[in-house]
Amino acid sequence: MIPLPRYAHTYRGHFELGPDTRLVAGEGAGASERWLRGALGAATGFPLAPGDSPEDAIQLYIHPTVTKDLGPEGYRLMVLSHTVHVVGGGPAGLFWGAQTLRQLLGPDAFRRAPLPGREWRLPLTHVQDSPRFRWRGLMLDVSRHFMPKEGVLRYLDLMAAHKLNVFHFHLTDDQGWRVQIKRYPKLTEIGSWRARTKFGHRASPLWDDKPHGGYYTQDDIREIVAYAAERHITVVPEIDVPGHSQAAIAAYPELGNTDVITASIEGGNSLSVWDTWGINPNVLAPTDNTLRFYEGVFEELLALFPSEFIHVGGDECLKDQWKQSPTAQARIKELGLADEDELQSWFIGHFDKWLSARGRRLVGWDEILEGGLADGAVVSSWRGYEGGITAARAGHDVVMCPEQHVYLDWRQAPGDDEPVPIAHVRTLEDVYRFEPVPEQLSEAEARHVLGAQANVWTEVMEDQGRVDYQTFPRLAAFAEVAWSALPAPAERDFADFERRMAAHYPRLDALGVAYRPPTGPLPWQQRPGVLGRPKDGPPPNA
Repeated sequence: MIPLPRYAHTYRGHFELGPDTRLVAGEGAGASERWLRGALGAATGFPLAPGDSPEDAIQLYIHPTVTKDLGPEGYRLMVLSHTVHVVGGGPAGLFWGAQTLRQLLGPDAFRRAPLPGREWRLPLTHVQDSPRFRWRGLMLDVSRHFMPKEGVLRYLDLMAAHKLNVFHFHLTDDQGWRVQIKRYPKLTEIGSWRARTKFGHRASPLWDDKPHGGYYTQDDIREIVAYAAERHITVVPEIDVPGHSQAAIAAYPELGNTDVITASIEGGNSLSVWDTWGINPNVLAPTDNTLRFYEGVFEELLALFPSEFIHVGGDECLKDQWKQSPTAQARIKELGLADEDELQSWFIGHFDKWLSARGRRLVGWDEILEGGLADGAVVSSWRGYEGGITAARAGHDVVMCPEQHVYLDWRQAPGDDEPVPIAHVRTLEDVYRFEPVPEQLSEAEARHVLGAQANVWTEVMEDQGRVDYQTFPRLAAFAEVAWSALPAPAERDFADFERRMAAHYPRLDALGVAYRPPTGPLPWQQRPGVLGRPKDGPPPNA
């Protein structure tokens, strides 16, 4: 089983599923019942009809003793020779128990149609399980390369199969705006596509001259959020401010630092959606007009995403334009700020207060610490552990996602055949030995670590196959880190994890996941001649 449960014991014997096996669902079990009937019904061809008798049945129910002992995301699974009990501490716990049940049925339970002659047997098993962290996240960047809606729904299913429960949806950046905002139609009319795309790292001489783009309508977003909710996944949207905003500025030039930008563009033309990678100097102007514009964006966003958390980016905001802009300098003086770092802090603080007034919590990358942290902000610590340690010690909640451990765009092996190799090598074992809670934190400070998140940035991932290759199998290792009560990193039994992965790869095969094989990339997964940015040696431990 992956992720590893807290307790599991298997006995001699089995429970056999057949065409007469029933699904018995108690109060509050409706979502898990619908999912299990759909998933196992498709794989087995059995109707799994509802019923009342516990004999030859899979019983799904929620019980307060499980809540008390294991929490709302905990579950107990008991497979007996005549019946199966899946008992959740809450609806989410019941759903995770159903996921474990599917794993126990074998890899063919992950298929969408029955294979002829297949027998369906569950080993007699007792499992008790609950997650270590409440935030077990995956960040998917759909701005650099757009993933159509069906691909997003597929990734929600893959997350659910690994008991991940937070989908960080990176919807905007310099290279594309991906969500419909009805009051600002140019954000998608202009900002959702670019004329061409750099192929490989930004130093690569190669270009894909085909226009690239796409966006999600508001109904698409509602569907994605509802699909995630059925799988007990929270969708946290990210709208980048004040950096990583060239797509928005291309659509509405007045959002940019117009007293600087026009002088730097040949012929005085407005910016276009960016077609290459890196840190962009074009950032939002710190004006009242910009604040009102983004308040309008967030108003529509809040109606689409019920999440407690809203991510506002805040990373890699170059201050050069603000230093040169008379408007920005006048704003610094007007507000009595010391410098441009405090100007960014003021900008983020405005939306922290704005979101708090509407019952939401702001999340930002760890650069939001610079110049002073907004009162209620949550920090995504990506440049290492330092930002998260600083935030936790100041009483702020933290999501640990240090690039040195859980940036899945980083290369997986040192070989020349790794496609478009980026940064340092981070193997499956490296991810498995990631520890989200820094040892420097006291017990009280450690309680501010909400959990962990793996990030998938897609600059060099032009299609679903490339995203799969970079994400899997390392996401399975991350999922175990985020869910399971593992020992200290050096003491973790990676050999046992590899043994269990040998059984997990056929599940990924059945799901059509184009993961990196343990022996290295397959010929069609390679990208010979496409320049990456490999770095030698171990990554810095920041």
